[in-house]
Amino acid sequence: MKTIYKKLLFLVLLLPFFALAQNKVQGIVLDNVSGQPIPGVNVKVEGSSNGAATDFDGKFQLNGVKSSDKLNISYMGYKTKSIAVGSQTAFTIKLEEDSNQLKEVVVQVGYGTVKKKDATGSVSQISSKEFNKAINVTPETLLSGRMSGVNVTGGGAPGAKADIRIRGGSSLSASNEPLIVLDGLPLSNAVPSGATSILSTIDPNDIETFTVLKDASAAAIYGSRAANGVIVITTKKGTKGGVKVNFSSQIGVNTVENTVDVLSTDQFRAFVNEKGTDAQKTLMGKASTNWQDEIFHTALTANNNISASGALFETLPVRLSVGNVSNPGVLKNTSFERTTTSLSLNPSFFDNHLKIDINGNLSFGKNRFQDEGAVIGSAISFDPTQPVYDSKSRYGGYFEWLEPNGNLPLLPARNPVARLNQDERRATSTRKWGNIRLDYKFHFLEDLKFIAEAGIDSFNSQGYTEVSTQSALGYQPNAYSSGNWVNYGNYSSYTDHLQNKNLNTYFNYVKDLGKFKVDATAGYNYQMFVKEKYQSGETRQPNPNEDVITDPDINLQSFFGRLNLGYDSRYLLTLNYRRDGTSRFSEDNRWGNFGGVALAWNIAEEEFLKGNETLSSLKLRLGYGTTGQQDISAQYDYLRRVTLGTINTQYIFGGVVYKTARPEGYNENIKWEELAEANVGLDYGFFNDRVTGSINYFEKKSTDLLADVLVPDGANLRNQGFNNIGSLKTKGIEFNIQSDIIKNDNLTWNLAFNVTHLDQKITDLGETVPGFTGYMVGDNINGGGGNKILINSVGESPNSFFVFEQLYDANGKPIQGAYVDRNKDGKITDDDRYKFHKPTADYTFGLSTSLNYKKLDFSMNWRASSGNYIFDNVNSANGFSDAALRRQTDLANVTTDYLNTGFTFEDNGTQRYLSNYYVKDASFIKLDNIVVGYTFDKSLLKVASMRLSFGVQNVLTLTKYDGIDPEKFNGIDGAVYPRARTFLFGVNANF
Repeated sequence: MKTIYKKLLFLVLLLPFFALAQNKVQGIVLDNVSGQPIPGVNVKVEGSSNGAATDFDGKFQLNGVKSSDKLNISYMGYKTKSIAVGSQTAFTIKLEEDSNQLKEVVVQVGYGTVKKKDATGSVSQISSKEFNKAINVTPETLLSGRMSGVNVTGGGAPGAKADIRIRGGSSLSASNEPLIVLDGLPLSNAVPSGATSILSTIDPNDIETFTVLKDASAAAIYGSRAANGVIVITTKKGTKGGVKVNFSSQIGVNTVENTVDVLSTDQFRAFVNEKGTDAQKTLMGKASTNWQDEIFHTALTANNNISASGALFETLPVRLSVGNVSNPGVLKNTSFERTTTSLSLNPSFFDNHLKIDINGNLSFGKNRFQDEGAVIGSAISFDPTQPVYDSKSRYGGYFEWLEPNGNLPLLPARNPVARLNQDERRATSTRKWGNIRLDYKFHFLEDLKFIAEAGIDSFNSQGYTEVSTQSALGYQPNAYSSGNWVNYGNYSSYTDHLQNKNLNTYFNYVKDLGKFKVDATAGYNYQMFVKEKYQSGETRQPNPNEDVITDPDINLQSFFGRLNLGYDSRYLLTLNYRRDGTSRFSEDNRWGNFGGVALAWNIAEEEFLKGNETLSSLKLRLGYGTTGQQDISAQYDYLRRVTLGTINTQYIFGGVVYKTARPEGYNENIKWEELAEANVGLDYGFFNDRVTGSINYFEKKSTDLLADVLVPDGANLRNQGFNNIGSLKTKGIEFNIQSDIIKNDNLTWNLAFNVTHLDQKITDLGETVPGFTGYMVGDNINGGGGNKILINSVGESPNSFFVFEQLYDANGKPIQGAYVDRNKDGKITDDDRYKFHKPTADYTFGLSTSLNYKKLDFSMNWRASSGNYIFDNVNSANGFSDAALRRQTDLANVTTDYLNTGFTFEDNGTQRYLSNYYVKDASFIKLDNIVVGYTFDKSLLKVASMRLSFGVQNVLTLTKYDGIDPEKFNGIDGAVYPRARTFLFGVNANF
């Protein structure tokens, strides 16, 4: 009995210890405003290593927790919370956003990162939650209209390249494309034949952020490739915690928004009966064909992606993504298809001293093209009284114009439907790219890190063009056999291989010395670009074309360094330096030195503003930097070269076949084009940063411009080539503002606006002869022979229109053949042409808004452009009567602009083609997209949260321009592929 009492007494004494014993606790972490679960939140027992991360459902579980413990709950962008455990075993924890942490956004800068509040240069960043919410086939559309100073102009063809310009570019003939750095790998701007762009192989669903380095002080660390700004793309990575699966699917119905206005069949018959000869009247058919309706159709786009992310073995963050997009074009027999797979591994070892990032990507593409300009041009001009098909035709059953003897004439347009169906152009591409990054923090000196990055980008393509043997396009006018014209058809193929190898090695030292902070980086960069091309041509006749291998390797090597100094988070200094070498220039001109300096003053950190919630942030920035340019199409222009002739220039001597050879022109003095840029900026925030934004003024000047210009006769072995001539000056102002206008538990409303003003002038074009007007540039326009409409001239904007000044009657109607005699010599010649407007806008605008009410969301994006002009080449080439009645053996349609002008024919038709009547104001306001979505949480569907969305893209265009679309990158509106209006439906599910 005494023993039992002793045991009971012992148990009573242990009761307090049982109260402190180890227990299991679990819970869920939610966003305080939306009530949605937050994955990846760190939940840790205070003062111990015991912790866990929330899974995709925001849930966590911890073992070995005492009632006396406290839990620390922390997540980037939210206020850290501390909770006493006590007797609770289940927790529902709500986190609030921390505006102070939001200001600690980390942005990518060259070879490293920096807190946004400590950035000294002009740097903009948007993340996935801010991307345009539409059906984004290629990544460029994610940031269209979202950043001041960044202009994105997309095309209408499926998967088409979008042209990106940061602050207007900086060169005349060298590349104006920004440098794109993808997960640490600088990409080449070269694209193999049969592919559309360097970004078209990337699934937009895999992108996490875009960071744009706009001014030279920020971009200088990238040196020679940063003259046009830098876009740093980071892709999504794995996170610690449970596996999270995301599935997204979008369907888009693409419709033709607008077509070119041409005479209807009835209008055309009346026109020919009034203006045509008897012979031309008899040519009219009995059909009524809308040729544009025949070549365009409604197409269905599908965009699918599935990704899984989490941690393997609880320590290895990993993300795997697979995506597919199928995008048929609104022009029949055109399409773009892409399948992508991406994998990222982000392990860390030795107590986080060694971090490894591995990114691997694989993309397969299938493209189907057409000779788009020819097909659409033919549809605009083809006789609407003729049928699509002719049962008696020997050209595949399609109607074609024939000579009286039954042969095909050379001059009339070919049947556009036949072009679509008898001209096959297909290509496939494979792209493999990836990067491995080792980040080692030295054990004996933890302030010092060594980083090594090695990447490779291999981009291969192969394709062919095949013209049917029944096609009028395969007609061989010199092939006549036994009284019959012979059609051999046409076939050609190509195989391209591009490879980009990159190596970065650098040291980074970061040290806090009280109020002083030092961040120093120094390293080396090596990059090699390889391009191989195999091309064969075959016309199904003897003597096919030879195979061709082109383009030597290009090598870039660089040494770079950066020093960031900060004092008390108030005064910041950044110094950049880079020494670049390129194989494009001779040893005497091979190396260029580029650098930058930037100062910033965080005024809001001063005592007189610290803690001020009305003016919550204010930073003044000053920057100056230089960058270089060497990216030209001539790889080794400084070398004296000899080119072997083709099969057409070889000869036979003594039974041996000899190839001819000819010396090529060269420029041994070609050297770096240089850009110097100054920037003054102000970043601001009001009302505890509910309203934020920035304003920048910049000036930049490019000197020793690399320009492809005419060479005086006898001065070289060529009449045109690259030379360092002249200078170009650009200045501008950027302004952006964004605000959480409403933000509470049920309703949030965000609004963002940006505007950019750009003024660009050519200030010098080198030594010129008296009366020199400028260098004609750009492609030939449609109409006439070899006509160009754009010019580079001192004192004018690049690519200004060079035209005759049209005269008008009292009613404002243009007078046939009447132009201003500007030099007053009594005749109209080329000397009377003048510079008149430009394609580049004076002002560009972007407006985006998003509204969330409980589980309903709405987003909308607008863009606008002012001061940009366009040359209406559709009407200049097709808007006069002789375009239809040019010959007695065939007819063509005209645009309805003929009804406005009455233009017929003039002795010098070139003047009409170049009239300023066709230079038109192309300012516009566009509603790019509207998307409405609704989210069903897991309380309804149990296994997943799901968002359904509906929307429209290319919704509305307000403009005075009467063509199909006022937005054309090069300022010339020819027979271009129209942008589709898309109605979309999307499903996004999170498991």
